[in-house]
Amino acid sequence: MRGMHVTVRDLDAQEVESLLAKHHVGSMAIAFHDRVTIELVSYVYADHWIYARIEDGPDLTMLQHHHWVAFQVSEIDGIYDWRTVTAHGSVQLLFDEPTPREAEEYRNALELVRSAVPDVFTPRDPMPQRVQMFRLYTDEVRGREAQSTNSPTLDLPSA
Repeated sequence: MRGMHVTVRDLDAQEVESLLAKHHVGSMAIAFHDRVTIELVSYVYADHWIYARIEDGPDLTMLQHHHWVAFQVSEIDGIYDWRTVTAHGSVQLLFDEPTPREAEEYRNALELVRSAVPDVFTPRDPMPQRVQMFRLYTDEVRGREAQSTNSPTLDLPSA
């Protein structure tokens, strides 16, 4: 009988950065009081920041009251073959006003998001309901990987 062996390891900083930069869809957990939601988010990663948009509604209201979130990106090749990065941090809502610095941060975020989806905030925006731009600084990040391999034949006692 052949068995399976699974090895789990932490990803190094470069692997974490690579996984975050490679993808554009992740899951964000938002919590407030006794309610936790998970929102699928289209994003762009640059310089330790995740840039994205969210719809006006309950999740945005929760973020306005409690800005701490968890964000996760995963690659899954099989039940025991995967890579994932989880980031915890504080969401900053971005606005094209009122100070020059805030406007500059907003324009930078818009440029980054448009590098993945050029029609964001134009008449051809594929998701115009996502009206609020935000960014998340990845101040606490952990990457993990699991890999499975076949083990050598096991000698089992006969029945």
